[in-house]
Amino acid sequence: MTLHAASREALSFAKSRLDDVLGDAGADPSAVGEDLLSVVDLLTKEIGLRRAVSDGSSDPEARKQLVATLLRDKLSGPALSVLEAVVGGRWSNPRELVDGLEHLGFSALLAGAEKAGTLETVENELFQFARILEDKPELERALSDRTAPAEAKRGLVRQLLADKVDPTTMVLVEQVVLRPRGRSVAHGVDRLVELAAARKERKVAYVTSAIELTAEQRERLSNQLSTLYEQPIALHVAVDRSLGSGLVVRVGDEVIDGSAAGRLEALRRKLAG
Repeated sequence: MTLHAASREALSFAKSRLDDVLGDAGADPSAVGEDLLSVVDLLTKEIGLRRAVSDGSSDPEARKQLVATLLRDKLSGPALSVLEAVVGGRWSNPRELVDGLEHLGFSALLAGAEKAGTLETVENELFQFARILEDKPELERALSDRTAPAEAKRGLVRQLLADKVDPTTMVLVEQVVLRPRGRSVAHGVDRLVELAAARKERKVAYVTSAIELTAEQRERLSNQLSTLYEQPIALHVAVDRSLGSGLVVRVGDEVIDGSAAGRLEALRRKLAG
């Protein structure tokens, strides 16, 4: 998610409000997250309302009053409190407000998984689903098709994942499919993997290996990467036997290619001049 300076400041303030709300012992993070994402759906459909709540030239209190009047009976008190913090901020443009609100909804859902003790499960399920999409381009195309009806895509996700994943995983994948961002649905799901890892202050290392790694090999690689990046690492490993041998590791935008296929490609580029 790329935001301009004003939007980053507005999101930072809204995150603080979300943390305060979720810190209340009686708050249900998952319910707050689903409420916030329902508002994202509303703002995505209602262009006039989206512009009104993101108009930085208007009175912030008037914007807060607008959403309170419209949504007081549709949202929980905690979710409405976070929404008021969002619309009270000064965002660079309407799209960035919606992106920021979506980010807060995702964060709340992941906080709910953390509270339930299922955060690691959700993170792993998201990673595995992203790899399935990479391996099945026809499925990626179907879920990324912006002309396809939303309910058809939602139905496809539920057909694929029903009773196979944690409920939070299902909701998160549905949201990414209904509002794809970036290069692909797989890329959007990987962003959620990173958001889940960040809740425990970890960076994500995406590892593609020519063979299955043993538990000992995974632990050794994780320790090496943690030392290299000076931060705990969440290791996610997929097997691709076409690599021949070795590993390809991606952390953020940095790729470490130690595979046979990668070395051959580098040699071909060198010979080509």
